[in-house]
Amino acid sequence: VTRTITAANIDRLRFTFGVQSLVEANSKGDRNPTSVRLQIHLERYGQWVVEKEITITGKTTTQYLASVIVDNLPPRPFGIRMVRVTADSTTDQLQNNTVWSSYTEIIDVRQRYPNTAVIGLQVESEQFGSQQVTRNYHFFGRIIQVPSNYDPVARTYSGIWDGTFKPAYSNNPAWCLWDMLTHPRYGMGQRIGAADVDRWALYAIGQYCDQMVPDGFGGTEPRMTFNAYLAQQRKAWDVLTDFCSAMRCMPVWNGQRLTFVQDRPSDTVWTYTRSNVVMPDEGTPFRYSFSARKDRHNAVEVNWTDPDNGWQTSTELVEDTVAISHYGRNLVKMDAFGCTSRGQAHRAGLWLIKTELLETQTVDFSVGAEGLRHVPGDVIEVCDEDYAGISLGGRILSVDRDRRILTLDREITLPSSGTTLISLVDGEGSPVSVDVQSVTDGVQVQVSRIPDGVAEYSVWGLKLPSLRQRLFRCVAVRENDDGTYAITAVQHVPEKESIVDNGASFDPQPGTIHGTVPPAIQHLTTEILAEEGQYQVLARWDTPRVVKGVSFSLRLNVAAEDGSDRLVSSAGTPDTQYRFRGLTPGRYTLSVRAVNSQGQQGDPASTQFSISAPAAPSFIELTPGYFQITATPRQAVYDPTVQYEFWFSDAQITDIYQVENAARYLGTALYWIAASVNIRPGRDYYFYIRGVNQVGKSAFVEATGQASNDAAGYLDFFKGQITESHLGKELLEKVD
Repeated sequence: VTRTITAANIDRLRFTFGVQSLVEANSKGDRNPTSVRLQIHLERYGQWVVEKEITITGKTTTQYLASVIVDNLPPRPFGIRMVRVTADSTTDQLQNNTVWSSYTEIIDVRQRYPNTAVIGLQVESEQFGSQQVTRNYHFFGRIIQVPSNYDPVARTYSGIWDGTFKPAYSNNPAWCLWDMLTHPRYGMGQRIGAADVDRWALYAIGQYCDQMVPDGFGGTEPRMTFNAYLAQQRKAWDVLTDFCSAMRCMPVWNGQRLTFVQDRPSDTVWTYTRSNVVMPDEGTPFRYSFSARKDRHNAVEVNWTDPDNGWQTSTELVEDTVAISHYGRNLVKMDAFGCTSRGQAHRAGLWLIKTELLETQTVDFSVGAEGLRHVPGDVIEVCDEDYAGISLGGRILSVDRDRRILTLDREITLPSSGTTLISLVDGEGSPVSVDVQSVTDGVQVQVSRIPDGVAEYSVWGLKLPSLRQRLFRCVAVRENDDGTYAITAVQHVPEKESIVDNGASFDPQPGTIHGTVPPAIQHLTTEILAEEGQYQVLARWDTPRVVKGVSFSLRLNVAAEDGSDRLVSSAGTPDTQYRFRGLTPGRYTLSVRAVNSQGQQGDPASTQFSISAPAAPSFIELTPGYFQITATPRQAVYDPTVQYEFWFSDAQITDIYQVENAARYLGTALYWIAASVNIRPGRDYYFYIRGVNQVGKSAFVEATGQASNDAAGYLDFFKGQITESHLGKELLEKVD
């Protein structure tokens, strides 16, 4: 019998065959085993080929079936057949009739899951009852493409990268982003190719992410890592921005490829002054705007994945206490995408706070073809003399390389101290800063060196030691209808990195000589004095740095009976101290702030003090000694203006109002040692102590104490005293 196989997706064939009975009887009637031979033939390329030789041996009087699997099948279609090799039986003594029962086409189930991690678990259902089994897995993640010179374990880069990749596991966010953008299965690889993504920008970002920074617990960790899994399909732009948020960067299409700009310190690519921007009709080339107060958050709740919390979401609270005290609490919530480190979550929140508090200014201006010298994300310098109040930039009229003298288009003035730098544009179009050594006639500037390629009518910008360099990061370049380009840039503070990563503190310089907000005063103290029955308060303070033309505004309030504050006095002074006179008892609040010549006020500093009799000591600490007792009063709240009167008595005074009549006055001090040979061990002595200041006196506090009862100590005490006399030797022998 021949059958034809046409199915193209089968992998194997199962032949089921057998015998109806298999037995051989002899002349004596004995039934003995016997055998029969079969062959399986396959048609390969038009020729019948023996695929299997089968021999069935045994004894049975009923049907017996067996099966054989044949693989390595020829191309479809092909024929199959079974051939009986053993001759057919011609007598009843041999029963060996064969049967080809069936054949089965087998399609193998391939236990393969490409690009998938598969885990199988077998558990006893009795352990869980009717509950559904929940499984959680901790896994590394995808094997991605990383630079060929990158060690993802040590997070180091060796040599110069040639632009090629190798497969490896890494949680560096830059290379996770590269994998997402270029992978054809789950990423954007079918839309954009590897040539459309700026790998060199990601290389610099990846190195920045791998730098070690303090983790907040005494150790170090990479600046940024990325540990996340994408569980659902989302818009490509949303996923891209989430990836970029993990490493403080933004995607930018520069006209040729997708590149990335990271918020980190970088070199200035161009300098803009009034001489190389478009002057509008209203005469204001640089137009500034500021962020709203409500957009300057000073507290952030950062949601991140916490390994110590079972990989559940935890919240890290980050606050700027100084900003909160000045402006009130302004909270915002954020998700740290792919973050599994508390230190990284804290830095992400602090970065958001410092960005909103420090980078508050936006500038808009228009330029000619020079606007094409930078792309969004580049750092530019703005030298605006209208804003600064002094000449900071212009054009170079002539260059004398031999004498290292530049002739500028406008006069400049050098400060009396400090180093002044001038920014020039070299032959490659890059800003270069050199020292200014002298200025003649206001425009003849001698510099330390003249870079190659500095040409006439190129741009210059001045950097004064007393003014902050005004840096901005370009966020948009738009072409106008008249052929000019409109530029929008936001303020850039490079010190922000050190503030966030290392906890550095900077004293910011002003960007203008006009309207410089004076710094807050510090170390504000008050001293209460009494003169001719009236009370005075002498306030002293100092400033963190010297600022010319600054005076100080003082406001003194007293607490009223209804709980409100009532203004007692307001004053102004150019000195760092002021005396308030004619004050009455009460609880006062003094506020002092600096004011510049334009009337701008710095942040206030406040302190509280009370003009009242001191509180009684909270307790008296008595220390016994040899023929003496030391009394030390203690305050519940320390007040440096309080001293104490000490009164002493051998007997207890029952009426506290009779202390001044019955006790002996010792003196006024912070503590007192009552010493006398009449102060004997084993007997109670009484101290009566009260606090005193310029305003009055407190009630008396009684304390009872005894001298030391250490007998051995008294012997040593007498031994030292007696030895010093002319009878010392004889008496010492008797004492011994």
